[in-house]
Amino acid sequence: MAGKKKTTSRKSGGRKYGKAAGRSVERAVHREKKGSLRSGKGGAVTSRTQAIAIGLSEARKKGAKVPKKKGS
Repeated sequence: MAGKKKTTSRKSGGRKYGKAAGRSVERAVHREKKGSLRSGKGGAVTSRTQAIAIGLSEARKKGAKVPKKKGS
């Protein structure tokens, strides 16, 4: 029993996010570092977490494999 691993909530063990979503997040974080990423209200994004959220949102709009938001 010492070698038993904990299982995650996902049954298949596949990727949680698709490759396209990863690329979208990568681009958003790059734009945030460059200073050209803007929030919905037009202000510059300075938070890495916010940049990732924007990247995932853009990926969702494009139809990439991204889980639904927890709030909705």
